[in-house]
Amino acid sequence: MKRERLHTMIKCHILLFVQLLFLFKGCRCEVFTALVDMEDLLDTEHVLIDTMQNYLRAEEQKIEYLKRYIDHYKEQHNKALEDPQLYLSNPINAYTLVKRLTADWSQVETLINTNVNADALANITYFKENMKFPGDEDLNGAAVALMRLQDTYRLDTSSLARGELNGVKYSAELNAADCFELGRQSYNNGDYYHTQLWMEEAESRLKSERNRTVDYGDILEYLAFSIYKQGHIAQALDLTNKLLEIVPSHSRALGNRLYYEDQLKELKQKEPLKRKGDDGTDDIETNGVKFHKPNYEDPYGRDLYEALCRGEVSSPIEVQAKLKCYYLTKNHPFLKIAPFKVEEAHLDPDLFIYHNVIADSEIETVKRLAQPRFQRATVQNSETGALETAQYRISKSAWLKEIEHKHVADIAQRVADMTGLSMETAEELQVVNYGIGGHYDPHFDFARREEKNAFKNLGTGNRIATVLFYMSDVAQGGATVFPVVKTALWPKKGTAAFWYNLFPSGDGDKRTRHAACPVLAGSKWVSNKWIHERGQEFLRPCTKERPPEDLTA
Repeated sequence: MKRERLHTMIKCHILLFVQLLFLFKGCRCEVFTALVDMEDLLDTEHVLIDTMQNYLRAEEQKIEYLKRYIDHYKEQHNKALEDPQLYLSNPINAYTLVKRLTADWSQVETLINTNVNADALANITYFKENMKFPGDEDLNGAAVALMRLQDTYRLDTSSLARGELNGVKYSAELNAADCFELGRQSYNNGDYYHTQLWMEEAESRLKSERNRTVDYGDILEYLAFSIYKQGHIAQALDLTNKLLEIVPSHSRALGNRLYYEDQLKELKQKEPLKRKGDDGTDDIETNGVKFHKPNYEDPYGRDLYEALCRGEVSSPIEVQAKLKCYYLTKNHPFLKIAPFKVEEAHLDPDLFIYHNVIADSEIETVKRLAQPRFQRATVQNSETGALETAQYRISKSAWLKEIEHKHVADIAQRVADMTGLSMETAEELQVVNYGIGGHYDPHFDFARREEKNAFKNLGTGNRIATVLFYMSDVAQGGATVFPVVKTALWPKKGTAAFWYNLFPSGDGDKRTRHAACPVLAGSKWVSNKWIHERGQEFLRPCTKERPPEDLTA
């Protein structure tokens, strides 16, 4: 790559320049006594001048590179400062911020280091060690999040690179290097399908770039191997030959070409030729992205979950026709004056949406208290009962006690008024913020029969019910979906969702299996109150009648 050649050239010129200085300093050959020796000095001076000119040229090129970085950083940073929350709510902006502080900063460090600029390098090192500075894991996580969004919402690669999310144009746009890095991260994760998509996009964008941001040969190498790993050997061979036309001595490409040729010979000997287009799969293509044929009938399959996230599937019309909205008083004196506005989202199981039940001032208090103590959200290990992080839950969370602030206590009391249940054994208020592509795959809130150790340390029984407050609007994505009943609840600031996790018998209702869809654009804030069985005996009496076995878990 150009930058790497620049680094090497600078080092060579510095070394030659230093060697010449030592030569002049240490040489006592009395050149003035012979004209021929003086003539040799002219040759030496010519080499010295040429070396210095090359050194200065390399330094100027390096400064130009750094200026481009600075201009790019300033432009993006100033955009972010106009409205940090709005800027970072765009997943592409969030990804490029992480990339600038990881892959791009590595290039800056290397450039500065070639100048032996100890002060500048020390400053960068200080910031990396003493401030919140993303690492390789963060860069990989941001890249994986974009892949998740691309798959869930079936986003076209080119549109996504242009900064378009489901037809909405955002300011951020990816250059060839950004696309290349997405492909490289996918490659490192063994995801060759997305490697191919993003390397192809990097190749396309590189052709239109005036100042190339990535080496074309590097793109071709990753692209060829990712295509080979997907079983397209002939195409991989063509790309490898294309790479060797550019870099004839490329050692890995030379070795790969021989390997691909051998593989093709073996295939021709073993298998009859397939008809054109017959690849033996059920894949279909939508907006340039390949997907398998979906199955929207399987309530436990990923197809239905993702279709609900996209708003493509809903419960039958005859089910929706029975739903209504009403004011809830529950014969409560206060609710007679200010009743709850309730919307039925589904019946049997009952899913309710309460409107305007948490004020903006309460939301700001909850967010302010939670943010300093945010940690990666965890799930409970079904075997040990221990809390641990998981890739299927990407968010940060914190827990708030009622005694910490009047607003937290008011929210707990409001949950009691909404549900008619006791808060004595309820868990603390959990506050959650979802980041880039933040999501929580389909799960149950209650502990199933085989999960013997779940909530054992609380001693309050199973989670009988859930109240989920939406504390922000979400521009795109972020729905709470219930695949079994084909229902989606869309975030609306100030609303809350409520449902029972258990039947009156105490059996878990597996129809309440739900998921938090990936956030496509925006920042999703929620808080939830998990209510437990103990203390509800007279408020929601148990029944001897058990539901059908296929409804319980």
